[in-house]
Amino acid sequence: MYETILLPTDGSDASHAAALHAGTLAETSGATVHVVSIADSRNRFESPSSGLAPEVWEEAERDRAETAIEETVARLPDGVAIERTVAIGIPEDKILESIERLDADAVVMGTHGRSGLDRYLVGSVTERVVRQSPVPVLTVSGDSDADE
Repeated sequence: MYETILLPTDGSDASHAAALHAGTLAETSGATVHVVSIADSRNRFESPSSGLAPEVWEEAERDRAETAIEETVARLPDGVAIERTVAIGIPEDKILESIERLDADAVVMGTHGRSGLDRYLVGSVTERVVRQSPVPVLTVSGDSDADE
């Protein structure tokens, strides 16, 4: 039933908890887990008065994404087939593109549980993926115990 599982990660506790679920699903079904992290191309600090040059932002985001992948992969069970990808762009867009490109059967991703003003201002990548994904999306709360 599942051959390709997409596991987006930002390196958060929620992503690590999602890795446990993706790993179990992959072990059960023999699926390959495609771990993807997005280097966000939207430099919030790029302006004459605030800060980071575009090249510095992109390098920092790429480093963060690579670290997130390695930390997440470390939580997957031994013996599970794993593919790693760093993509550059807007996270929800790149995740949705990855679903199509990989012909994924399912997505497993963490949710931070933001609410109120924080959710309004920051938004929810997971929510946007759930609403637009052509395949099932299993969401895992950041409150899940990622060390079990």
